[in-house]
Amino acid sequence: MDFRNELSKFYAQKKRMPSFSELMSIWNYRTKSAVHYRLGKLVEQGAVRKDGTRIIPGNLGGARLLGVVEAGFPSAAEEELLDVLDFDEYLIPNKESSYILKVKGDSMIDAGIRPGDMVVVERKASYKPGQIVIASIDNEYTMKYLRKNGEKYFLEPANKKYQPIYPGESFRVEAVVTAVVRKY
Repeated sequence: MDFRNELSKFYAQKKRMPSFSELMSIWNYRTKSAVHYRLGKLVEQGAVRKDGTRIIPGNLGGARLLGVVEAGFPSAAEEELLDVLDFDEYLIPNKESSYILKVKGDSMIDAGIRPGDMVVVERKASYKPGQIVIASIDNEYTMKYLRKNGEKYFLEPANKKYQPIYPGESFRVEAVVTAVVRKY
């Protein structure tokens, strides 16, 4: 039995980790001590963590990272398992301060962000010019490059069809874009 896979399936379906009693049923164990032993092995593998009696998901699954591919001139391809990559951990290392937004509009298309893409954003203590940010400007939200001219900040789109936006009444940076996700 693939214990990690069964645990991963439960977590994906229920959006929570199972109890010891549920694990007994899932893994066809007769005792909680057997579940405790198996969980110890999964902790060693990094699949889960334990916080007292709570089970916390670790690296339950993910896609295999097999190597690199040349995006320029063709080269000989060689398949080599480099690691297992969990996209949740890779894209969202700070889950408490991150969230995902769906992109509407084409003002950031030259930055590679298209309508329908998902952006992962993170709230931070400070933001730097040059970062792509989510900002509230005059009580409306937008995603643009954060720019600075002297002491004044403004927002710059990544599409020549649009003009930079200068704050009128209010301006606040809410989060910085840390990743773009596109599904084909």
